[in-house]
Amino acid sequence: QVQLVESGGGLVQAGGSLRLSCAASGSIFSINVMAWYRQAPGKQRELVASWTSGGSTNYADSVKGRFTISRDNAKNTVYLQMNRLKPEDTAVYYCYAIIQLRHYWGQGTQVTASS
Repeated sequence: QVQLVESGGGLVQAGGSLRLSCAASGSIFSINVMAWYRQAPGKQRELVASWTSGGSTNYADSVKGRFTISRDNAKNTVYLQMNRLKPEDTAVYYCYAIIQLRHYWGQGTQVTASS
């Protein structure tokens, strides 16, 4: 049984920073993709940033230059460093992973950037 546990959300003033963490636990032999999605009220869930086992990263245009995704292989953990947060970044952020070709979601963590 694989689980994704997120942490690091919270309330911050616009222009501030937060760091999200997502740790994968369980019987893990290979991680194909780890990513962060977000969903704001009344909007569809959207991809924020992703990391693949080939080492490539991808970002939504709205966060390029402000957010950075990184990975600690030894800990099976992915991070999302969010700088210069804007009110429009306010959303529930979800960790997503493809592990041994199965899809997993975290429970979500709230990020609020107040103006």
